[in-house]
Amino acid sequence: MSAEKKIKIGTRGSPLALAQAHETRERLLHAHGVEAGGSLVAEDFNIEIISTAGDRIKEKPLRDFGGKGLFTKEIEDALLDERIDLAVHSMKDVQTVLPEGLHIAAMLPREDVRDAFISVKCGRLDDLPQGAVVGTSSLRRQAQVKAFRPDIEVVTFRGSVQTRLEKLKRGEVDATFLAAAGLNRLRLTAEISSLVEPDIMLPAVSQGAIGIECRQGDRRIEALLEPLNSITTRQCVETERAFLRRLDGSCRTPIAALAQLDDDRIILHGQILAPDGSQEFSAEATAPIAENHALGVEVAERLIEEAGADFLAALIA
Repeated sequence: MSAEKKIKIGTRGSPLALAQAHETRERLLHAHGVEAGGSLVAEDFNIEIISTAGDRIKEKPLRDFGGKGLFTKEIEDALLDERIDLAVHSMKDVQTVLPEGLHIAAMLPREDVRDAFISVKCGRLDDLPQGAVVGTSSLRRQAQVKAFRPDIEVVTFRGSVQTRLEKLKRGEVDATFLAAAGLNRLRLTAEISSLVEPDIMLPAVSQGAIGIECRQGDRRIEALLEPLNSITTRQCVETERAFLRRLDGSCRTPIAALAQLDDDRIILHGQILAPDGSQEFSAEATAPIAENHALGVEVAERLIEEAGADFLAALIA
């Protein structure tokens, strides 16, 4: 395949983002490669690293710079400019409203949705000593930790997975949390002290899901991506994103949600919190799978009614 016809995969340059891009390439080869009766070989792909605003902001909280979109805008610009053919994202970084002309053509099978507790001092969140220091860049995790253990001090903890693990081992904090999915994809599962069940820390919207974005109407790329699409992952993630969209969530809003399939129905559990964990509101509902978007809106509206519009407005402001 000539250089101009190579399939260009856009991604951030972090080890996790690259692992996700390589997984996407391997799945495309499995579906369309020579061994599958197709014509593609590894050399037909280029993985293009694109620096995003979120990557360039090293130490400060991302919520101070606009939150959602900081890890996707430059990659989406490259898609629109036809410098790349498809983009691989962690779905929890993707805005609920995409730029005109783009769509998520496929979602890969979802990984473990849970958060991983990591510490060199103890095995579980419950076991941390009084006044321990936990590092996290997630406002959701900060709020959930404070709700569960008000005595714990939470500090901002940015950087790649490897950077945060190194900071932890240097003793900068007593513990941290990372998505189990990312650690599994990086083959760093051994770093996990324990997994935190969703009844303690409900995950971020779309946690553990990889989305592949391309231009609407790009039939060649859409056809290549079609076999990669996990319908069950998509049904759950789209439910959670409908919930988030109704709440108008951003990185300044501690919001969590998890949708799960139960035969021909879908169950959604949603949560909003005050950043300091002092207030927490949860709601759960179920609906037929075909009504998953409406379910997301329903659970969000229950929380708005329970918490009051002023509560959410104060968080988003």
